[in-house]
Amino acid sequence: MTLTSTDQPARRAGGGVVPVLAFAGIVVAVMQTLLVPVIKDLPQLLDTEPSNATWVLTSTLLSGAVATPIMGRLGDLYGKRRMLIASLAVMVVGALVSALTSELLPMIAGRALQGFAMGAIPLGIGLMRDTLPRERLGSAMGLMSSSIGVGGGLALPAAALVAQYADWHTLFYGAAGLGVLSIAATLLLVPESPVRAEGSFDLPGALGLSAGLVLFLLPITKGSDWGWTSGTTLGLFAASVVVLLLWGAMELRLRAPLVDLRTTARPAVLFTNLASIMVGVSFFVVSLVLPQLLQLPSATGYGLGQSMVVAGLLVAPLGLTMMFTAPVYARLSAKYGPKTTLILGLLVIGIGYGAGQFLLSAAWQTLVVSVVLGAGIGLAYSSLPALIIGAVPASETGAANGLNTLMRSIGTSVSSAVIGMVLANTSDTVGGVEIPTMQGFRVSFLIATAAVAIGLALALCLPRQPRQQTAPLPAAGSEAGVPELAEPALRGFRGRVLAPDGSPVARARVTLIDRRGRHAGTAVSAADGSYALAVPAEGAYVLAATAAGHHPLASSVSHSGDDRPVDRDLSLPGEPVTA
Repeated sequence: MTLTSTDQPARRAGGGVVPVLAFAGIVVAVMQTLLVPVIKDLPQLLDTEPSNATWVLTSTLLSGAVATPIMGRLGDLYGKRRMLIASLAVMVVGALVSALTSELLPMIAGRALQGFAMGAIPLGIGLMRDTLPRERLGSAMGLMSSSIGVGGGLALPAAALVAQYADWHTLFYGAAGLGVLSIAATLLLVPESPVRAEGSFDLPGALGLSAGLVLFLLPITKGSDWGWTSGTTLGLFAASVVVLLLWGAMELRLRAPLVDLRTTARPAVLFTNLASIMVGVSFFVVSLVLPQLLQLPSATGYGLGQSMVVAGLLVAPLGLTMMFTAPVYARLSAKYGPKTTLILGLLVIGIGYGAGQFLLSAAWQTLVVSVVLGAGIGLAYSSLPALIIGAVPASETGAANGLNTLMRSIGTSVSSAVIGMVLANTSDTVGGVEIPTMQGFRVSFLIATAAVAIGLALALCLPRQPRQQTAPLPAAGSEAGVPELAEPALRGFRGRVLAPDGSPVARARVTLIDRRGRHAGTAVSAADGSYALAVPAEGAYVLAATAAGHHPLASSVSHSGDDRPVDRDLSLPGEPVTA
């Protein structure tokens, strides 16, 4: 059974938590984007073949995909702040390795280490969920979730400027410096989460998931080089299916698995993760198409003839709009719920790509497309962690958000492979050089629109969630949170913990356990004995109350899943226990 640790009281989250964690997400995005301006020059810079140079990008993708769910689970077990710092530290080491070499193999190793930073996104979301008051949580999670797009949008022109006027190794020194700054700010301003999942780390599960992901993502990223129907590509896909099926069978038998597949199979989690793949696909299409269109020479008849830096500046509003959408999302989600905001975001993305079919003939038109798509992607990305958090226990938020982040990464990987193939197959050869055509750009936008339509259908299948579902459960053992425990908890249980003589029991620990024996929340009673606990879903539960000097109590309860709290006083049995 998974429980919440109460060894240490939670520190009250200060005003610096949100900007520091969002900055960590932006740093991760910068790490991913910093090589975009020099991709075409990598074979020459590393003195290698183009097919070998692509491993510099592939290694980061693979290590990030593997690290994200693993670091999320480690955060649930040993502390999300601790694992966030570890992720950033590995990234800094990787950036320094890459900064000090021009050889292929050390560069690949350094980029693989940088991929570990991807775990910072779900860990940051989990820290926000565990430490922030409910009135700040909506906009904070929206900003954190959108930070990957914000950082990517802002880093592109900055990296282009550095690559154009300085040695390309400066990009890695800059990324290392940002990582060190993020670590220092986290140590100073971000408290550790008090929420823990008891148990040990599932090493066989981590190895199995890692093998399955590598076998799946490797042919996706290298399929265009190897051939999509080659024996290597098809063999790796088949091997990934076998490994992931065996891994799933093993995880279902464990009491403390790396990924709780039963929780993942809940409609709220399953459809959110599937929709995340489609959002990832749609997000990456614009990142691939617009920079190329802007930099193509005007002599082609459709290229916009902009420099690398100007192209980056014109695409940057995509990320800026995502950032400014976070507070808008918080208001909409508080009023209508995250499911509605996800649907609205997908509709706006669809409008952006639809209009984009006719807005590709001038630089200012690409700016309009970037702003519209940024608003839609910002709403969609901001909704995803709220939907996940509303459907899983507090002790599983790191692993659950790690898996959701992985789904987005899979979406961007699929998008990169498919759009790359489309642009290659529709390109023209001019002077011995293949250049993308307007037909390829329009087909790419159509693919993004189709992905949005699929995502919209999946979002409509999501079960309704109460708007308050995004609120954090009270942190176990948190003295700062005790005064809030007497407030009514919507969609949950409330009442008082009483001694045998009817007097209130302060600081009693009330644990909510679901019908499968898993921890679903913990509260500490206030001075008048009052407690309140939110429930993740309708169903049967057990309320277990323990207090120093008293016998424990376990009481069977059930909740219909509506927005009304169920009143249940817990009377501890027997005479007081004497030491």
